[in-house]
Amino acid sequence: MLTQLVSSISMAFQSLANNKMRALLTMLGIIIGVGSVITMTAIGQGASQVIAAQINSMGSNMLQIDPGPTNFGGVSSGAGGSIRLSDKDAEALKDSPYLSAIATSVDTRAQVISSNANWLTRITGTTPAILPIRNYTVDRGSMFTDADARTGRKVCLLGKTVWVNLFGENGDPVGQTIRIKHVPFTVIGTIKEKGTNGFGQDQDDNILAPLATVQRRIMGITWLEDIFVSTISPDVTEEAIADCTRILRIEHKLQASDRQDFRVRSQVEMAQASAQTTGTMTALLTMAAIISLVVGGIGIMNIMLVSVTERTREIGIRKSIGAKRFNILLQFLTEAVTLSLVGGSIGVAAGFGASAFVSSQNGWSVIITPSAVGMAFGAASLVGIFFGWYPARKAARLNPIEALRHE
Repeated sequence: MLTQLVSSISMAFQSLANNKMRALLTMLGIIIGVGSVITMTAIGQGASQVIAAQINSMGSNMLQIDPGPTNFGGVSSGAGGSIRLSDKDAEALKDSPYLSAIATSVDTRAQVISSNANWLTRITGTTPAILPIRNYTVDRGSMFTDADARTGRKVCLLGKTVWVNLFGENGDPVGQTIRIKHVPFTVIGTIKEKGTNGFGQDQDDNILAPLATVQRRIMGITWLEDIFVSTISPDVTEEAIADCTRILRIEHKLQASDRQDFRVRSQVEMAQASAQTTGTMTALLTMAAIISLVVGGIGIMNIMLVSVTERTREIGIRKSIGAKRFNILLQFLTEAVTLSLVGGSIGVAAGFGASAFVSSQNGWSVIITPSAVGMAFGAASLVGIFFGWYPARKAARLNPIEALRHE
């Protein structure tokens, strides 16, 4: 049995060597399919890891409370339409035993001007507690105080992107004056670089300023847009969400049947939503790759059927000198599987190359796992067996006398 298998493999490679171009064209679908499967799964795995890392960088035990929808004449304003978050809500949340820190926040975008440059960026009015909650670190200078946040002192901290665009890579912004919507602010510090998050947002393209300053002087509002809280442990996230919901429903005087006018979201929830989107796209692209494998398998079956027709006399001669059906079946099935495996090997190399190219060109994180390579290679083998079986069976069942008469 082993001798027959070795002989069949040797004949399969000889057949491939004799018909190089035809073999390459036959394997093309397998090569593309295997390469695509590996590349798509590598991108999906890399994206998942990046999302997890970015969620941790934002604070794995952080909860974000933002306004829910409101209704006007039966028409919903959608998420963020309510303006019912206030400082009283933040004060009430201090009664929760599951929270370790609370920071209030408002956001807007504005043109920022220095002495010789300007930049459009995000302005966040907040309180000092935002630092531990969002995992921010002061790189130079110092953070403003709670008193500054209450009284509206005109100071700010710059993210790395803003700092570079306003003062240059080697410039020192601390102590400089910038203007936000024509209001002068003194830069008292910079925020340590964090990079982009899992949603592609530059976390360094922002300015932190005292809450009251941004509310009154920049936005002209009195309410809050977000409340960020940090739980005492990631293990009590669900309990913290339930407790925050309970406290805010009481604070907003909502009845049991009333719809909530706020949302409490965890980083886990945001990560799951992003991972679901990434997973869906990866699955769709992988399905396209699998279709390519099937097309490659059909190509193998067609070529093997042609090969059976071309070698009918050879089959008749082998049968007439004692070859059994099993020997013929093994020979042609081995050729089909060999085509698939050689194509699969080239596809694996193509997958590694494509993944490296995508990573270098787009800066994406890609992770090629052994399971992905094994899955792609195994799929190629199954395609060879499945689509090679019918031609091999047809060859094995040829009548030797009719085969010898074949022209």
